[in-house]
Amino acid sequence: MQIPILQGVYAGTNADFRTSYPRNLYPVPKKTGISDGYLKPAEGLVQITLGPGNDRGGINWNGVHYRAMGSSLVTIDAAGNLTNLGDIGNGNRLPVTFDYSFDRLGISSGGILYYYDGSSLTHVTDPDLSQVIDFIWVDGYFLCTDGTSLIVTELNDPYSVNPLKYGSSEADPDPIVALLKLRNEVYALNRYTIEVFTNIGGPLFPFQRIAGAEIMRGPIGTHACCIYSDAIAFLGSGLDEPPSIWVGLNGLSTKIATREIDVILQKYSLSDLTQVVLEPRIDKGHVLIYVHLPDRTLVYDASASKDTQAQVWFFLDSALGPNPLTYRARNLVWCYDQWNFGDPISSIVGTFSEEISSHYGNEIAWSFGTIIFYNASNGIIIHELELVSLTGAVEAGANPTIWKSYSTDGVTYSLERPIKAGKQGDRSKRLSWLQNGNMRLWRIERFRSTSSAHIAPARLEARIEPLYD
Repeated sequence: MQIPILQGVYAGTNADFRTSYPRNLYPVPKKTGISDGYLKPAEGLVQITLGPGNDRGGINWNGVHYRAMGSSLVTIDAAGNLTNLGDIGNGNRLPVTFDYSFDRLGISSGGILYYYDGSSLTHVTDPDLSQVIDFIWVDGYFLCTDGTSLIVTELNDPYSVNPLKYGSSEADPDPIVALLKLRNEVYALNRYTIEVFTNIGGPLFPFQRIAGAEIMRGPIGTHACCIYSDAIAFLGSGLDEPPSIWVGLNGLSTKIATREIDVILQKYSLSDLTQVVLEPRIDKGHVLIYVHLPDRTLVYDASASKDTQAQVWFFLDSALGPNPLTYRARNLVWCYDQWNFGDPISSIVGTFSEEISSHYGNEIAWSFGTIIFYNASNGIIIHELELVSLTGAVEAGANPTIWKSYSTDGVTYSLERPIKAGKQGDRSKRLSWLQNGNMRLWRIERFRSTSSAHIAPARLEARIEPLYD
């Protein structure tokens, strides 16, 4: 009897079946002959260097890795050497926005627009450019917003702003929270609507709204949106809706959050959700969107969702215990033939490693559960449970433990039963539990271990016998 493991089920205390997503494991749909999918260990985090403060954003400009760390703009070269380029204010430690033109890098930090031209760091002092909440570069303009207006710099002078060239996003009286550029069109992301503009030139504000392209939902915060798979992904809502996760394009918004994701999101306060950061990552067949919450990162995989015809989610965090803790990789930048990232709560700059699962040398937890296995109300004896996995890639010198428990009501779980995951190179290790008792109605299994158990579970096989009263 095979029991699916790519996502699980448990019961809420209010008589509700809930979905259990894998923790620090990637669900990978793939026909292996063992099963139609497996759980791959999430990449480990490896330190490259230390910077001058917590990470606030990064970008690849002209093949160089730039980051905002603390109150500094820095570069990191391929060898990990860090150079401090100047002060951009710490902006209350909030994320910055990066974008670039042909000859300068723009940074918005603490409401100020900074430029770096490759040799010097300056900022815009024109009083007609008030607080900069967000900005983009498009068609020769640095286009900014203060939450009320759309403000362009002069074509021949990016330090100058003409107040007669202010624009607005006024289809709905909601504030502008972010700006994005897609297919060279401007997306003004308001709290409850998204409007699209195209460049028509002219002596005043050069962009004109595209009729019929408006999306009737918008993001909850400035960094709660990103370009994702040639569309706009955002955490937000329409008027009189709770926040959820959407993908918007061509006047339509499509929900990618499941009911379980909505339940998770509604446990956070509005002030927490306004600080959420969304970012995309396309790598090795995965088309991912990271939703960085205060204590964990929810991850959606569009390619896996397409393959399985179901919404595939999992979550990442950096805790060893049962309670999640802030995921330590953020603001991903592909540069020097590798993924680079910063740490939101320390000064570490790091990169991913598929050889390990630990975070900066510290163990973290992984776990997953099964769906309910149900034998049409007929009882069974469970003689053996075997977790068919790729083994032998555990950390050198380790012989880690995997714990299994079960529930017959989805709320309370049995005492955990441990087995060893085997040592490095032990690729023939079988992970099995004998004498698993009986089941009279239905049952859920749950597994957990640590990053030292670097394995890839592919199938849970149960050897059963009918139980007769």
